[in-house]
Amino acid sequence: MGMTAAEKILAKHAGKKEVKAGDFVFANIDLVLGNDITSPVAFEQFKSLGAKEVFDKERIALVPDHFTPNKDLKSAANAKMVREFARQHQISNYFEVGRMGIEHVLLPEQGLVLPGELIVGSDSHTCTYGALGAFATGIGSTDAAVAMATGKAWFRVPETIKFIFKGDLQKWVSGKDLILAAIGKIGVDGALYQVMEFCGEVIEGLSMDSRFTMCNMAIEAGGKTAFIAPDDITLEYVSERAQRDYQIEISDKDAQYAETIEIDVSELEPLVACPPSPANVQPISKIDNIKIDQVVIGSCTNGRLEDLRIAAEILKGRKIHPNVRMLVFPGTQQIYREALKEGIIDIFVEAGAAFSTPTCGPCLGGHMGLLAEGERAVSTTNRNFVGRMGHPNSEVFLTNPALAAASGILGRIASPEEVE
Repeated sequence: MGMTAAEKILAKHAGKKEVKAGDFVFANIDLVLGNDITSPVAFEQFKSLGAKEVFDKERIALVPDHFTPNKDLKSAANAKMVREFARQHQISNYFEVGRMGIEHVLLPEQGLVLPGELIVGSDSHTCTYGALGAFATGIGSTDAAVAMATGKAWFRVPETIKFIFKGDLQKWVSGKDLILAAIGKIGVDGALYQVMEFCGEVIEGLSMDSRFTMCNMAIEAGGKTAFIAPDDITLEYVSERAQRDYQIEISDKDAQYAETIEIDVSELEPLVACPPSPANVQPISKIDNIKIDQVVIGSCTNGRLEDLRIAAEILKGRKIHPNVRMLVFPGTQQIYREALKEGIIDIFVEAGAAFSTPTCGPCLGGHMGLLAEGERAVSTTNRNFVGRMGHPNSEVFLTNPALAAASGILGRIASPEEVE
């Protein structure tokens, strides 16, 4: 019996010829990620282990991106702890404000996560890097401390669900809609501790930006991680960025899957995940006159250049509704600069949007865009649980960037076709 790509990656990193779902392995890690919320806890655990040095100063990435630029004294103290740990241990991949980005956009951009690698991060959306053909997953701060000290982590080998996407994508439908369709189909625990492997003709035609978006939200279905087999699109992206050698792994034809799910996208409309769950998915045609107060475009889900281009295409020459505020968060400083060169930022500002430095900010209800009681937001972020973006009595509707931009213009949840 063959192995899935996830099984192959775990077997290789555990020094084994083969593993199967349910096995426990202790594996070598290629990169450990931490941010300003989770890392301070990991640093305390690191000290309690009696560790004096990190296992490899080149294989740890520290990105203060959640409450930065610092929103209050506590966040300033946390960011200082990250900064001081990076200096003490001479961490090469520490990214200061102004030279950084949102971690799950930044690391692929910097060539720090690669096909066939085993990546762990003390952030649940570490699964994003499955878009590059890596096994990448979120871990707790204690496990992150051990990984920083030893370069190792333990895993129970997960089962894999194969998702085959077929058909032809309609206009304005993107990777965000594909992952919302999958989550809507299986629910928020439908892939609990399993790998979501995305394949099929539709996936093969997706850009890297859309692939990152899909894999980013695997955790919203309970997934341990996501995986897309590397192809020419992947290699083109990686070849100009990779900072080390890598080895591609793909699933064997006779690999054993827990389940195979086919999704025909031919009739798929842009989707809206309505509160209070990413699985509460409705096609835009079924949404009736829901007025909004705020639009958020960006985050580690949809803050890449392609996302900004799509939203700007809708906004060009138009104005944001007078009752709506629009906040735009690019994924990295490099994306910010590219958007500036292309005139994208001018389009947003001319339309009446506020364009921000990269930060997780409003996505987690942290800062720079919290909702007051009774307010509604359309957001390209990844979660819409109760109180996620502010007051418990506020609401968040998750969409793709085109739909978010159209909604900002019309002041209600709307299809891009309404403003074309």
